[in-house]
This record gives sequence, C-alpha cells and structure tokens, in this order.
Amino acid sequence: QAGPVLQKGGFTDRHWPISILSSGPSAGKEWEEYIQIRGLVDKIRKKQKGMSIVFEGSREHYFPDLMSWVQENGASSDGFTVANFGTEGYGLRATRDIKAEELFLWIPRKMLMTVESAQNSALASLYSQDRILQAMGNVTLALHLLCERANPASFWLPYIRSLPQEYDTPLYYQQDEVQLLLGTQAVQDILSQYKNTARQYAYFYKLVQTHPAASKLPLKDSFTFDDYRWAVSSVMTRQNQIPTEDGSRVTLALIPLWDMCNHTNGLITTGYNLEDDRCECVALQDYKENEQIYIFYGTRSNAEFVIHNGFFFQDNAHDRVKIKLGVSKSERLYAMKAEVLARAGIPASCVFALHYNEPPISAQLLAFLRVFCMTEEELKEYLLGEHAINKIFTLGNSEFPVSWENEIKLWTFLETRAALLLKTYKTTVEEDRSMLEKPDLSLHSHVAIQLRLAEKQILEKAWATGLAKRLNFQKKLEEETPLPRCEESDIALLENTNADAKLPIILRKLEEVEEGQGIQAEEHSQLHNGGKVKYGIDMEANGEPTHDEIQEKVNEDVHSSLDSFGNSNQKDQREVEDTSAR
Repeated sequence: QAGPVLQKGGFTDRHWPISILSSGPSAGKEWEEYIQIRGLVDKIRKKQKGMSIVFEGSREHYFPDLMSWVQENGASSDGFTVANFGTEGYGLRATRDIKAEELFLWIPRKMLMTVESAQNSALASLYSQDRILQAMGNVTLALHLLCERANPASFWLPYIRSLPQEYDTPLYYQQDEVQLLLGTQAVQDILSQYKNTARQYAYFYKLVQTHPAASKLPLKDSFTFDDYRWAVSSVMTRQNQIPTEDGSRVTLALIPLWDMCNHTNGLITTGYNLEDDRCECVALQDYKENEQIYIFYGTRSNAEFVIHNGFFFQDNAHDRVKIKLGVSKSERLYAMKAEVLARAGIPASCVFALHYNEPPISAQLLAFLRVFCMTEEELKEYLLGEHAINKIFTLGNSEFPVSWENEIKLWTFLETRAALLLKTYKTTVEEDRSMLEKPDLSLHSHVAIQLRLAEKQILEKAWATGLAKRLNFQKKLEEETPLPRCEESDIALLENTNADAKLPIILRKLEEVEEGQGIQAEEHSQLHNGGKVKYGIDMEANGEPTHDEIQEKVNEDVHSSLDSFGNSNQKDQREVEDTSAR
C-alpha cells in the first residue's frame, strides 16, 4: 500500500463530494470537463505555491513523538512499533510474539478526532451556522484537521505530524495517469472525485474569507487547494464510524496509531468498547517478533481501494466489477418477470457484481438471470403453479435449474455480455501486462494499469465460466438428463445451511444494490461480548448523504468560484519542501 499506510476509510460519490447526483454528462464530456477544471486548479496551485503549511523533517522523524503521546494518553504502546515496509509504506511491526485474537491495541476516545471534537474546537462557530458542515461529517473532519494542523498548541499535533505529506489517491494523479483509466469502471468515480473536491474547495475558500464566524479560523490567511486535497485524502483514507459516548448513534472519527496498520485478507478484528470507551483491536493471526501486523479493511473491490485508499491489493479475495442489468419495461413479459423478482426480493433493475473468486456470480445474480431468461410458461409456474412459493426459494440455488433451456440461455447471456464488456477496453490483457514491465512506469500509472487489467481478468473469467456452463447444459439437454427436483423437505435444508449458494434467496440480505444507489459500504454491526457492547470497525468511512438544498447551495459555477480566490490577499507565505508520502 502506498503513502498513507492505513489507507482505509473510503467515500462513495454519494458520501464525500458535494455534487449533483442526477444523471451527468457522458464519459467523453466528463473527461473534457475534468481537463477544464484541472486546468483551472493547476493555475490556482501555481499562484498558491509556497503558502501551504509543511512540517520540517521527514515523516519518520515524528514517530517517536507519536509513540510518546500515545503512551501519555492511555493508549497501548507495548508490543509493536512503527516501521517502514518498503512498497507497503509504514506500518506496525511486532516487537514480541502476539497470539491470534490477543488484544494488543486500544485507543481511548479522548485521542480520537471526531465530529464532536470539531464542534468543541475553533470550528464550532462556523459549524453551528453552516448547513453543509452539519450535514457532512467527513467535510467537518477535513476542516477540523486543517485547523488543528495550523495550531502549534493543538492536542493532536503529534498525530497530525505523523501523517503523510502527500497521498496516492487519484486526487494526486497526473492527467496522463488518470487517462490510463479511461474505459474502466473506476474512471467515472475518479473524475467525479476530482471535480467535486474542486467545487468543495471553491465553496469553503469563499466561506472562510467572507463568513463572520470564520474570521478567527487559522485558515483565514492560508487555505490552499493543496491543503484541502491533503485533508480530504487524510480523512478519506482513514476515517471510520464509532458510536457516540452514549451509544445512541454513530459518528465519524480519525483513530491515531491504529490507522498505521496495513491491509490483508481476513476478518474484521477491531471494535469499539463502550464500557471502557475506547477503540480495541485484536490480532488477526499469530505474529512473530519483527513481523508486520495487518488488519482487514473490509470487503472492498480494488476499484474502491484505488479510488478511496490509494493502493491496489494484488490478492484481493473480494475483487469484483459492477454489471448493470434490468428487465426492459417495454418487454411483453415485464410485469410477470418483475413480479417473480419482487417475490424473490430482487429489483427489476439492479447493479450486480461479477466476482474474482468462485463462483463469479452471486446467488442473487443467478436468480435474476434465471427470471430474466424465463419463458411465459416458466414464469407462470413460479407465479401460479403448484408449490410456486417453494420454487421462489430455489431461484438462487445452482442445484435446481428452472430448465436446461433456461440455463443455456442465462449462461449464453453472461458469456455474451462479458465478451461485449471486454471489447470496450482500448488495450488487451497482453498489452497491459507488457506495459507493467516497463521500468520507467510511475507508481500511479502502475496502479492504474493493474486496476484496468484486474477488471479484464474478472470479465474473462465470467466469459469462460459462461462458456463452460453453456456447453455443460447443452450436453444435458441433448442427453435428456432429468431435471433435479426440489422437494418440500429440501426447503428446510436450504434454510439451515451456511453455504451462500444454498440459502433461500429471500432470506439473505441482498448483496447487490438498486440501480442508481451505488455499491453500499459494509454495515457496522454491534457485537456483544462478555456484557460489553462493542461496535465492529472495518476501516470504513461512510459520510452522510447530501441534501438537495445543500447541493443547490454549493453547485454554483465552478469557473467563477475557483477564480474568485485569486483576488484575495494571502499572508504568511511558506516555502514548500519537496516531501513525499514515502
């Protein structure tokens, strides 16, 4: 993992940016808009050169202060240290043997930077009067972080100084590096991320300069685009949800030291202990002395890791690509298909996922494709036929096909769809692999090509699976193999098994999301352990949804907003050191 080492958090376009979420411009127009906005931002950055706050020395220089601060304020500091792990960046290294599930790390609430601590800081007056800050906790955290960074007496300064000076999120990509992602599923989110960060900066720059409640903020004399980009990336890669002090709701927080841990496959091992009022982390596995201590960030795709965390995880067991499918309302059998899908708890139009692991399609997608490919007679069987209700339970079960013809149709559809999606890329898998071998390739270019290649490999796998399944069911049809029948006794078996593919479709949480909703982040479950209420933490960074009236307030002309800053006087210009996240 690059740069920020924790690289957790993660904002969807619905959560982080202030933007219009209705249908936007086409991909070509989005790219043109991105180039135009980037040109304006580059001009601003040149004018602001030397104005940003930077700390002397390297990031590593401040780690001893971080560990002393941690120890002084009641957090754990024994059993590990901060170390450099090369291409993975900084992380935690065990200084003794640590057993799996051993509680080795805890951070009390007073050390966390939260929306609540922002409300009790220099930002309080502005927060109480600005509806955007009140509605978007992640924006509040970003400005809170900037205000504390500019305060030499800040309680959190040892933590803030230990953060990277730069990140590897796409906000830091050069234009030609972003261009490598054109045609991928990730590019639209990346272009939106940049555009909306620029819009936010324009709004808050004007607010800081003109709002009476902002007159005493330490940002008044120096608030550059690079400052805001840094704060956005710090929060986006690190924030998480924790319960409020009374446990009645959740709030957003930055968690010092814990956010140094790098990611690996596994399970969530961090929770919030309300009784002791602290964040607690147990070891994911056994760690020997001098080994790196990892945590699991959650079931994220590599697109989500790249967009929101700034790294590509090579062995991502949860990698996937999105595929939007829907039954056409103009189709003659639409009403019947929509009704069968509704009984199975699946929308008639939905964003599904093709998975890296086996099987490449979920039970939900299998059920959708079966209904999508049903004939009128087959639909009647699932609506009016004998045991129609029981049949709904088997829609997502691979062991009970609707018919051999239906299986052939659905796997042919998947095979064809995957092939068509593969044709939309401008390069082949072989060309991508060849490009990755170039010695002069930048880190961001390498990550972009890795992501592009990973998408194609998942689509190739889906295509190959579709082909193999189609041929298999064609053989069964030709050989007149009898269809397996699901008896009533099998339904109870389906309800009590743990295997995802055998669970009744309507009893499982729908993994996919309705069209237009985006892929939602994992839920934060409450865990009860030994009488202590604990909240699972998975390195998420969900923000609050943006309200229409707030969007309208900030969605003014980007050009005039961004240019307006240039007329303001800037004071206390500082020389910017050539530092990097490494």
